[in-house]
Amino acid sequence: MLLYMSNSAPTTRSTPRHSVSVAGVVVRDDGRLLAIRRADNGTWELPGGVLEIAETPEEGVRREVLEETGLDVDVAELTGVYKNVTLGVVALVFRCKATGGAERTSDETTAVQWLTPEEVSERMSEVYAIRLLDALDGHGPHVRSHDGRQLFPVR
Repeated sequence: MLLYMSNSAPTTRSTPRHSVSVAGVVVRDDGRLLAIRRADNGTWELPGGVLEIAETPEEGVRREVLEETGLDVDVAELTGVYKNVTLGVVALVFRCKATGGAERTSDETTAVQWLTPEEVSERMSEVYAIRLLDALDGHGPHVRSHDGRQLFPVR
C-alpha cells in the first residue's frame, strides 16, 4: 500500500501553522556579539525576523542583519533551532561574520552594539541570550523550546 501526504484532498483536521524566522549571531574576532535593541518593545535581541517565502534561510539572515544593523554578513553554520510553542514560531539561528557595511540603527532598532557574553546574559531574556551563547559553544546545532519567557528543560 502506498501512503503519501497531499494538500489536494480536503480534510476535516486543521493543519498546524508555524511561522519561520531566522537570526544571525554575528561574532567579532574579539568574541563580542552583535545585538540590537528593538524599537517596538525596547528589548535586546539578535538581529533577525520572519523568513520570506521566496528566500533561503541564509538569504533571510543576510537580509535581516543588513536591514536592522547596516552590516553585510557571511552565513557560516546553523547553530540552533528554537521553538516558541506559545506563538508557533520556529527560529533558525546561524553563526555569521561581518564582511562590510557600517553599523547603524533602522526603523526596527534603536541601538546596535557589540556585547560580551556576560553583557548578553545581563541584557537579554533567557530565551534570546541562549541563542547567542549556544552559537559560541561549538556543540550545535542545539534544539530548544520555550514559552516566550522561559526555556523548557531539555529531555
